Amino acid sequence: MSLDQLIQSTLDSAGLEYDKRGPGKYFVTLPGTKKLQTNAWLVDGDHAFSVEAFVCRRPDESHEDVYRFLLQRNAKLYGVHYTVDSLGDIYLVGRFGKDTLTADELDKVLGQVLEAADGDFNTLLELGFATSIKREWDWRVSRGESLANLQAFKHLVAPERPHEPGLTES
Repeated sequence: MSLDQLIQSTLDSAGLEYDKRGPGKYFVTLPGTKKLQTNAWLVDGDHAFSVEAFVCRRPDESHEDVYRFLLQRNAKLYGVHYTVDSLGDIYLVGRFGKDTLTADELDKVLGQVLEAADGDFNTLLELGFATSIKREWDWRVSRGESLANLQAFKHLVAPERPHEPGLTES
């Protein structure tokens, strides 16, 4: 089986949406829960197989905290690692030997991309976009708009106070 056939077969078996964008180039959509979808490129290149997935745009603030999180997270990832492009946007990337890639390995790598992008998404937003989240929350409250998709960040806007003896809640 060629690498191109292996990629297509693995994507089909996983039930993933994808577009073939030329020989050995696949644009794959991985469904998530926190990050509703993660788009990834799978490329059968001349010398290696690579995967690249957009995670989030350049953080607005707390860059050092965001980058520290990414570097620490890299130590726990399988087959891929976080990187930033020249604009500061955050990606997951990986490069593999073409002769070592199997359907199981590709499935494992795609699973890792999804787990990291989806699992780390809210943390990255909290670290790098807290001010924007608070502003969005306030704007929605002022207009009576739904806060449903911001509930994961409620603690940034209205942190719960620790229970203090002698105080009663009303």
